[in-house]
Amino acid sequence: MTVSGTTALLGVAAEAALAVPGVAGLQPRLALRLAAAAAPTRADSTSPEAGIRADRAPDGSGWHIEVRCVLVEGRRALDIARDVHDRVTAALITHLATHGVAEPVTVAVTVTGIAAWHDAA
Repeated sequence: MTVSGTTALLGVAAEAALAVPGVAGLQPRLALRLAAAAAPTRADSTSPEAGIRADRAPDGSGWHIEVRCVLVEGRRALDIARDVHDRVTAALITHLATHGVAEPVTVAVTVTGIAAWHDAA
């Protein structure tokens, strides 16, 4: 799969993760956060894909996806993480199948924080 294919996987995974109730956002890895802080022009928002990492399996037989997410309080983190795992896995398998690629996908979900939820009403 090409670089644009990897970019597409990042987008599919981010969209699926952000659609899970209880996910407040995706957390970029430290390296990306440090690079953004050191940039001469700081962007106020980081793309959701920054919280997703996609790597080829060492033997080239599939993909390993890491999702780093921040959750909202009020639900068990384990339940939300399972939902993120299941939805991202399903979305990626569907995306790959749509493009004629049948490769295994493993997904790891890391909860990086819990955000306070405030009702605006």
